[in-house]
Amino acid sequence: MTTRIEPRLTVADLDACPDDNNRYELIEGELFVSRAPGIPHQRVLHNLQMELGSYLRENPVGILVPGTGVIFSDYDAVIPDLVFVRSDRWTAVTSEQTIISAPDIVVEILSAGSENRRRDLSVKRQLYAKYGVKEYWIVDSEKQSVLIFHLQKATLEEVATLSGIDEISSPLLPGFRLKAGTVFEL
Repeated sequence: MTTRIEPRLTVADLDACPDDNNRYELIEGELFVSRAPGIPHQRVLHNLQMELGSYLRENPVGILVPGTGVIFSDYDAVIPDLVFVRSDRWTAVTSEQTIISAPDIVVEILSAGSENRRRDLSVKRQLYAKYGVKEYWIVDSEKQSVLIFHLQKATLEEVATLSGIDEISSPLLPGFRLKAGTVFEL
């Protein structure tokens, strides 16, 4: 049984966090702090962003945004590595500065450390399901794999673990195909 600290922190409390290159996120009012991503993490992010960006230039079905804040509620605010929002939903999902509703796809690149892995594989997965994210991709550099989850009855269920020449695809990105191993080329 987990003991909840009361009062819970809110998005307004994040303004008091120092500007120190750490990432500050709230999940159910609990503060999670992680260091800024390292070079290998950012190279994987770059590869994925370039491939998705190229696809979206040819197929303008939506908008891809790296490292932006997603504020689901006063107690839930996270900074995914990438988010994709379909064009027809963009104005309903965003405000001037941030995303305020469920993106269509959220991508997290796992950072080193068991706590980071647990947070992305379990805690954030539950959070994204709760707010209706349709697809969740977890990029695991250590295992050189990409886990794909689809929202099914309010739960993000794993539908594929892809590596090497396996192709990443999505019903939300018609015609998109990317060999999973390409993501890890440094």
